[in-house]
Amino acid sequence: MPERRFINVRIIIRVMGFLLMIESAFMLSGLLFAWYFGESVFPLLLSAGITGVTGVLLWFIVKPQIKQKGIGKREGYLIVTLSWIVASLFGTLPFLLSGAIPEFTNAFFETISGFTTTGASVLDDIEALPKNILYWRAMTHWMGGMGIIVLTVAILPFLGIGGMQLLVAEMPGITPDKLHPRITATAKRLWGIYLLFTIVEVLLLWLGEMNFFDSVCHAFATMATGGFSTKNDSIASFAPYTQYVIIGFMILAGTNFTLHYLALHRKFDKLWKNQEFKVYIWIIILVTAFIFFGFLFIGSTDFEESFRNALFTVVSILTTTGFVTVDYLMWPVFLWIFIFALMFIGGSAGSTGGGMKVVRHLLLLKNAWAELKRAMHPNAIIPVKFNGKTVSQDIIFNVMAFFFIYIISYGFGILVMSLLGLDFESAMGVTIATLGNIGPGIGDVGPDENYAFLSSVSKWFLSFLMLLGRLELFTVLIILSPAFWKS
Repeated sequence: MPERRFINVRIIIRVMGFLLMIESAFMLSGLLFAWYFGESVFPLLLSAGITGVTGVLLWFIVKPQIKQKGIGKREGYLIVTLSWIVASLFGTLPFLLSGAIPEFTNAFFETISGFTTTGASVLDDIEALPKNILYWRAMTHWMGGMGIIVLTVAILPFLGIGGMQLLVAEMPGITPDKLHPRITATAKRLWGIYLLFTIVEVLLLWLGEMNFFDSVCHAFATMATGGFSTKNDSIASFAPYTQYVIIGFMILAGTNFTLHYLALHRKFDKLWKNQEFKVYIWIIILVTAFIFFGFLFIGSTDFEESFRNALFTVVSILTTTGFVTVDYLMWPVFLWIFIFALMFIGGSAGSTGGGMKVVRHLLLLKNAWAELKRAMHPNAIIPVKFNGKTVSQDIIFNVMAFFFIYIISYGFGILVMSLLGLDFESAMGVTIATLGNIGPGIGDVGPDENYAFLSSVSKWFLSFLMLLGRLELFTVLIILSPAFWKS
């Protein structure tokens, strides 16, 4: 009879405490902007104090076990899911205490939208908010982009516990041995690349028309593929230079960060041979070209602006960033329907992008083609290959299961939102926009609209969809299953 293994609650509580201390430190970083712009430091300071003190209490009150068992699979799944919820709960404090979003449901919706890098907002007048609150809003993106847990794992040796299960549960697109055999070194390298790209984008945006504050906030939102802007019209009012810079970094953010690591070490051959990366780039090129020629077909005469709007929208939706320069719902239906289709693809595995991921679609197509060939040649052994290597049947089954559950979740979301009063088109749009962590959708949640009109029940349900999509279904659904809680 197998030994009963209970969930190590102490480790979970201590990691939550450490996470809150990290979140408190990030809150404090906004005090610089509050001081510079002459704004009240009270909301951020008190929020950081409450968050930090809670974290310290959780850390010190719960003593570690003498024989530390470490983090197993069940602890890993619980820590990852609870981290996003706990971080979002405490992340509401700056919004509530400043009065920027006085109602708790709206504040939580805005915060979890930030941490999950969805970018769905309930704010009608973004520019009216204090700068330090806008900074915190963008910071929730940046923390959530590469993953709060990946940051925590980078410092987990300080806890005296292993972090393997955290990284696997948090970022299923990256396996630890792809970068470095040590899990901590992997997490640090990921954050190092993320930080490097963020700094470079800040500088490039600052060289243009953006001031330093806007450059920081938009760089945070871009690298996290989040989409929170400091402007009511998102990126529409900025010059072409700024839009092209953001396009470039959205493409980088939607690329597997393992490939960035290899490219920085001049292993460009592995970059160009990566099938997911090539398909990702070809999707951008082909859909942009189709929309651009569609503009010409309907009589557009400004070639550069048409090309830029097409490219920006395609990249923003594909990478699930959600920045906008135009209202694509004003385009002819045969054009914006392609944008809706992109919402079901997403960025690359191992990127900060959301959605189903390009590699899953690629493997599904490869498997479908292999099945056709097997039907014609029943005795032939026809494996599915990716990047020159045979893909195991277990991975194919996992991808098929993910796709099936994703579509079921999407259908369930449409049903729930329809029951809550939305028309069918808006229910479709709001579900894929939150489940795919995109932000803007179709119908009543298009690029020029927000989520403020929804009921409180709708916002809580959509918050769940954001978390479900950000953690790629399985991490959340596993802890909701009765089998998870059986010893």
